[in-house]
Amino acid sequence: MKCNNITYHSGKVTEQDRFKVLGQKGVVVWLTGLSGSGKSTIAVEVEKILNSIGKAVYRLDGDNIRFGLNSDLGFTEEDRMENIRRISEVCALFQDAGLIVIASFISPMAKMRHMAREKSKGKFIEVYVKTNVETCIKRDPKGLYKKALVGEIKEFTGISAPYEEPENPDITLDTESSTLNECVEQLVKKILTVTTL
Repeated sequence: MKCNNITYHSGKVTEQDRFKVLGQKGVVVWLTGLSGSGKSTIAVEVEKILNSIGKAVYRLDGDNIRFGLNSDLGFTEEDRMENIRRISEVCALFQDAGLIVIASFISPMAKMRHMAREKSKGKFIEVYVKTNVETCIKRDPKGLYKKALVGEIKEFTGISAPYEEPENPDITLDTESSTLNECVEQLVKKILTVTTL
């Protein structure tokens, strides 16, 4: 049951104060794309590079979040929306603290990604990790497409559930035509441009 007897308590440290301490602006870097497109692989490398050059960065991954914060959620449409709502709130808090948050979530529906952008008050980079489903099926790093194609997994994005491609992403990384290093370099450059004080 939702509690109505709450009041927001403001502090005396502003977002800009926190940014100044860290020497960077906080931002949410939201990687969306089909399972197997390369979201997590790119995110891991970007996090490593940013950390190595002294940036305060934290990576949130779709599967990892379901081990803890969202372990009570399934994969119904309602649960998927709640999954993204919760992680959007976490990302917004991290961004407000001044961190570069790299979030890798399929987030198949445009309304999910719109919600995530709104929560971070526009301090948000939507990254479309573009790969066609045929390539993802060939890669199938977790063996999920194999299960989905024989009906073992219901409502699997790209097979039995839809994926709405971003219409105007801030950056598109095509993992079919570009190498991992090229994608990582492109994204790191974009992040540094946005987060420099």
